[in-house]
Amino acid sequence: MKLYSYFRSSASYRVRIALALKGLPYEYVPVHLVKNEQTSDAFRAVAPAQLVPALELDDAAATTLTQSLAIIEYLDEAHPAPPLLPADALGRARVRTIAFDIACEIHPLDNLRVLRFLTGELKVSEDEKNRWYRHWVETGLEVVERQLAGHPQTGRFCHGDAPGLADCVLVPQIFNARRMDCRTDHVPTVMRVFEACMAEPAFSTTQPSACPDAS
Repeated sequence: MKLYSYFRSSASYRVRIALALKGLPYEYVPVHLVKNEQTSDAFRAVAPAQLVPALELDDAAATTLTQSLAIIEYLDEAHPAPPLLPADALGRARVRTIAFDIACEIHPLDNLRVLRFLTGELKVSEDEKNRWYRHWVETGLEVVERQLAGHPQTGRFCHGDAPGLADCVLVPQIFNARRMDCRTDHVPTVMRVFEACMAEPAFSTTQPSACPDAS
């Protein structure tokens, strides 16, 4: 398999974690978002939305999958062990809710193309942009904290005592939060789960600084 990735892309990091949890080898293909490599015609032929990650399968058709959560769920169905989603329907719904609270409610508001529009088209200052970023990350993580804190199914990880889909999504968001100096002292359960994840090789060996394109 080939994974088109950018080391700071939280969506790409989600997939790197999932691949590592599954023990699946892949070729890392860097796409430098800051240098606009995602806008090339060559990459648009790979990923029509011109976003990372994109995962090219090693099947006969060289099928390419996009959208990190769709990729992770495909991996979980194609390679069931270890599972990234619970066996029961209510458990799966809870895990997806936590994952979507991050991937759909926080991440779209602070990704690179949104920040570029704020500063480029709307002429928002750097300080105002950072204030925007921190507001949505900090308030979004507070929602995740409420999902996790005191819930009987929260264990060492977001759901139980084995890492899963929600953890794949949570950890990259904390990396982004720290990089942008967001507060995290108001989300102690989130941070406890984060530290538990980072003690696992699948999370630590795939972090941004460990990627071949890290700079």
